[in-house]
Amino acid sequence: MSSAEYSSGHRSNRRFARGLLVVVCVAAAGFVSACSDGTGFRPLHASSEFGGTGASEKLAAVDVAPIPGRVGQRIRNELIFQSTGGGAPLPPEYRLEIAVRESVTSTLVKIDGNAAGQVYNVDAAYRLIRISDKAVIAEGKSHGRAGFERVSSIFANVRARENAENRAAKTVGEELRTRLLAHLSRPA
Repeated sequence: MSSAEYSSGHRSNRRFARGLLVVVCVAAAGFVSACSDGTGFRPLHASSEFGGTGASEKLAAVDVAPIPGRVGQRIRNELIFQSTGGGAPLPPEYRLEIAVRESVTSTLVKIDGNAAGQVYNVDAAYRLIRISDKAVIAEGKSHGRAGFERVSSIFANVRARENAENRAAKTVGEELRTRLLAHLSRPA
């Protein structure tokens, strides 16, 4: 290939790339303008002062009912901290009830029947209840999974399982917070 042919091909590739860039920019501008008219995109975490729906403020007014068990308490603490940031909660407008089911699945089972690894599973069914009229306004399920290795030390196995429980509880807490924010951000 001569340098003239290379130069000509290189210029046409640049022209094609510029044309593609223009098309992408025009499409993106159309998408952004369609979302900014108030009926499309709404910031989930924006306060009502800045055009949001105040979902974060509403989340601070959710009373999280006690959940039995160590993992249930971890989920509850995670939700309370994420909704209030460690500050005082607002007077409750909603009540969140959560039922937790835990299980452990063995993986990597050796020929002698011992598991080299396990997966801790936590399934949480939740209901968000409006306190004023006791109406269930949202319900669903969330789950968290966390794997851990099994070794010959009993103490190491106990700590590995507790660590897996904590990670799964944090996952469930974050997912429930996101679901609640999405629900509470809807206009009334």
